[in-house]
Amino acid sequence: MPSSPGPSLLWLGLVLGSVGAALESAVRANSPTEALNVLLIVVDDLRPTLGCYGDKFVRTPNIDQLASHSLLFRNAFAQQAVCAPSRVSFLTGRRPDTTRLYDFNSYWRVHAGNYSTIPQYFKENGYVTMSVGKVFHPGVSSNHSDDSPYSWSIPPYHPSSEKYENTKTCRGHDGELHANLLCPVDVADVPEGTLPDKQSTKEAIRLLEKMTTSTSPFFLAIGYHKPHIPFRYPKEFQKLYPLENITLAPDPQVPAGLPPVAYNPWMDIREREDVQALNISVPYGPIPVDFQRKIRQSYFASVSYLDTQIGHLLSALDDLQLANSTIVVFTSDHGWALGEHGEWAKYSNFDVTTRVPLMFYVPGRTASLLEAGEKLFPYLDPFDSISELMGPGRQAMALVELVSLFPTLAGLAGLQVPPRCPIPSFHVELCREGQNLLKHFRSHDLGEAPYLHGTPLLGSRLPIFSSP
Repeated sequence: MPSSPGPSLLWLGLVLGSVGAALESAVRANSPTEALNVLLIVVDDLRPTLGCYGDKFVRTPNIDQLASHSLLFRNAFAQQAVCAPSRVSFLTGRRPDTTRLYDFNSYWRVHAGNYSTIPQYFKENGYVTMSVGKVFHPGVSSNHSDDSPYSWSIPPYHPSSEKYENTKTCRGHDGELHANLLCPVDVADVPEGTLPDKQSTKEAIRLLEKMTTSTSPFFLAIGYHKPHIPFRYPKEFQKLYPLENITLAPDPQVPAGLPPVAYNPWMDIREREDVQALNISVPYGPIPVDFQRKIRQSYFASVSYLDTQIGHLLSALDDLQLANSTIVVFTSDHGWALGEHGEWAKYSNFDVTTRVPLMFYVPGRTASLLEAGEKLFPYLDPFDSISELMGPGRQAMALVELVSLFPTLAGLAGLQVPPRCPIPSFHVELCREGQNLLKHFRSHDLGEAPYLHGTPLLGSRLPIFSSP
């Protein structure tokens, strides 16, 4: 087993002169190829509250536009509704029972096995791999280094304004600053005059621009913070969701006879100053109805703010002429309860916390290739009136799991799909426990679409439709 990389590896780019120098070095180290690039978008705490999943209330035009060109899985689930275990699970292709991580307090390479990750596998196959924002969960579970240097060609990027997320930056009714759950802000007034997801989008676009001159394919993962609590977002997004239009969860009561072990008392929410002031009883509450509406309003507003960031990112693919050569995967680490069954967080096993959005855009497979001058992802403003919601391009109804990301992404990029893991597999570095979802991309599963029949993926590598 390799020795654990230390925190100093985060500063590898400085040793080389700069992150830019590290990127140029990584590009030179890879051989030229015509393989497809990969853009992996991971959102924190996003349930399928999106127009493309049938929600007619929440404004998410840019994510819906991506879905209209993608294969969308309607019944996708995380392995566990907790950030670190879920992310380590889908990034290694192993279940929490194999990673031995159910919380935040261990690093799988030390406490379970030296398992390969998705970006590590792409890196070893000639890709320049880059991480922006929250991809791995920070801290012990990724060895305080986002699993560098194993997974990434250059040091992972974290926005500088990240450190203010849980500090007193929320203006209360008293005019003072608080560490609240509900935190609509004037961006010009917050520290550094920006927010983490805005910084991540800007950095991801900068890296995409760098990669346009590379002869090597790239694997860029970007992790967005919102709608994770606190709901700290530009205050103008509240206008999309007037409180009088906010409905409550359709099943807001704690189920009669529910075993206590099946319920999570949302203690992370209770720690926020505005929630503490409500003096809610433990463990079941309930939260006052007017505050329930405010929570739901801020969650939806955070999702629409997130949508604008994804819109800017995807629009850059068009502007940089990368849409014809880049696979885009969009998902979340888990969902989040908005009052269903009296729950207001993740952590439980109800489907509102384990079900996630999952969609794959594959150029030439899920959408036709662009002609010169065409745009696939023009930016859409959620504040503009939208006459018609865009539905997904193609849908798969099968029950699928995030642990299947590893074999599916490998196959879509034309790499050899890792073999199924033996039981036990603690001694095996490269294998996967999830099913290969490539069968869902075959034209007969997607319905009639002329560009799907017999159209190979771009580049010299073809997808490997191996057995599940």
